[in-house]
Amino acid sequence: MVIVGGSLAGAFAAAAACGPGRAVTVFERDVLPPTGPAPRSGVPQGRQPHVFLYRGLLAVEQLLPGFGEEMLEAGAVAINTGDLAWFGEFGWNPGGSRQFAVFSASRPLFEHLVLRRVRAMPGVEVRDRIRVESVRRGGSGGSPWLVDLNDGSIEEADLVVDASGRASRLPLWLTAAGVGPARTSEVDARVGYATREYAIRSDRVKPAGIVLQQTPQTLGGGVALPVEGDRWLVGAIGAGDRRPPRDAAGFSEFLDGLPDSALSEIIRTAKPLGDIAVHRLTANQRHHYERVRDWPSGLLVLGDALCAFNPIYGQGITVAACEALLLQRAIGQGLRPGDERRLLRGFCKVAALPWAIATGEDLAYPTCTGKGSPGQVLLHRWTRELGRLSAHGDVLAQSSVARVYHLMAPPWLLFRPGLLEAALLARIRGYGSPTPRPQILTPAVGQP
Repeated sequence: MVIVGGSLAGAFAAAAACGPGRAVTVFERDVLPPTGPAPRSGVPQGRQPHVFLYRGLLAVEQLLPGFGEEMLEAGAVAINTGDLAWFGEFGWNPGGSRQFAVFSASRPLFEHLVLRRVRAMPGVEVRDRIRVESVRRGGSGGSPWLVDLNDGSIEEADLVVDASGRASRLPLWLTAAGVGPARTSEVDARVGYATREYAIRSDRVKPAGIVLQQTPQTLGGGVALPVEGDRWLVGAIGAGDRRPPRDAAGFSEFLDGLPDSALSEIIRTAKPLGDIAVHRLTANQRHHYERVRDWPSGLLVLGDALCAFNPIYGQGITVAACEALLLQRAIGQGLRPGDERRLLRGFCKVAALPWAIATGEDLAYPTCTGKGSPGQVLLHRWTRELGRLSAHGDVLAQSSVARVYHLMAPPWLLFRPGLLEAALLARIRGYGSPTPRPQILTPAVGQP
């Protein structure tokens, strides 16, 4: 088995395929850090804050048992999402409720720990600095696929999994193999991020983390999350002309212009570490490979190469891990020729709700290109109403949205009778008093 791409999606696929008598080779064109966590060019969003959804952490734990303990031992910060100071479109959400226990860590640390586990698996070989030039059909009597590498060698494979991300060349390889093209959907709100790392002890900042949510009205937002090594990642988020800049003065000015001063207060008293990292490749893009009728046997695609999301919603890692679980189950049951298209449809079902959430939110921005379905429009309008209820103290609305957002519940949970009744009564009687600014933000966060 050959996996194209050695980032998280490829590593998850390798963990899923590992088993007695199976040989798995992962080819990664980038240089993988040899000894410890480090940013790399092949993951341009790697220096930005990462949200690890609870469903994704459960999936990774299934693929790599004991991974959560390894994260904590490596310095990841355990937080409960109910403890985040969250400012949305209509104000502050109520805090203090128990929601999901997750980890906050840098992307390089997370990826390093995953790859360390995968490299140690029997029958798995991870080779970096090797670019796959083409994937083509094999001859009669041989392996179904031949993988041409940039060093001139050719790898034979019974199964090829494309996990090469947004830069996937699979459309070209399919055309060369005589396979019909797949339709592509794209929704791009022209969102950009800028992040800087700061040295600050966790006990100097009272909230578990701070989120100033980006909205279609303000176009700007920001986040501050603790990571390993007594560091915080402070990120600025904007769309269109409001995308945050790379220079330090402009970064500070951007945070000063947000609806609340919490993030400005953090950077005012913290020590910056390094330059500001910018990332702007954030379009939602989906390849409808599951609809290609002449899809060839022995070929699969998952992760961002199949469906890529605006990273702000933190869904890509979770979807890739859940897709890997489906792959693991299929291989364990005996993947037969012709099963690949069925498995692709399963991958697309995994991505369906995250796609609806991400594109539904992005389509509300005036900077967005693309068109949403009536269902997406309805979902966005209703979650916006639930956001208004949350900002006025409705914990049920807040927790319901959180469960769906973390992919722990189906979207129909948002339409449970109690929420419909609360929304109707709020329209009749009024929403009541808004949730006050969290006391843990006063006095100013970051002060000694």
